Amino acid sequence: MPTFRLATLVPASAEDCFDLSLSVDAHVASMGRSDEQAVRRPAGGLLGPGDEVTWRARHFGLPFTMTSAITAFDRPVRFVDEQQRGPFAAWWHEHTFTAGDSGTTLMTDTIRYAAPLGPLGRLAERAVLDRYLPRLLAERNEWLRRELST
Repeated sequence: MPTFRLATLVPASAEDCFDLSLSVDAHVASMGRSDEQAVRRPAGGLLGPGDEVTWRARHFGLPFTMTSAITAFDRPVRFVDEQQRGPFAAWWHEHTFTAGDSGTTLMTDTIRYAAPLGPLGRLAERAVLDRYLPRLLAERNEWLRRELST
């Protein structure tokens, strides 16, 4: 199963990074390029343990719908979201937040995923997804970094 990690240093506290990463509204704002929307979400501003969100977005010009759930939650250190229903055969995304010096935080994302369709999916992983997904996440984290810098 393909796995990648992305580390982003943010000039904000671990608590602020953790909370913004669990904000549905911030996620939508950070994913403007794919027109991602939360079509079903819990009430309130931040996701918590067991919460599910259904996202709708366009990638490669095609509509995708994915429902993910918060399956692990240890504020402000770590949370995991996993696909419950959607386009991937598997999707597991761990977010960790390590407080650093002078109020900085190292946000580390670890993603394990598998495309559907067996051998065709593995070809899509190597040909497209292995480059596209880290770039998409880097754009999101850059948006979060800018938001938390202001």
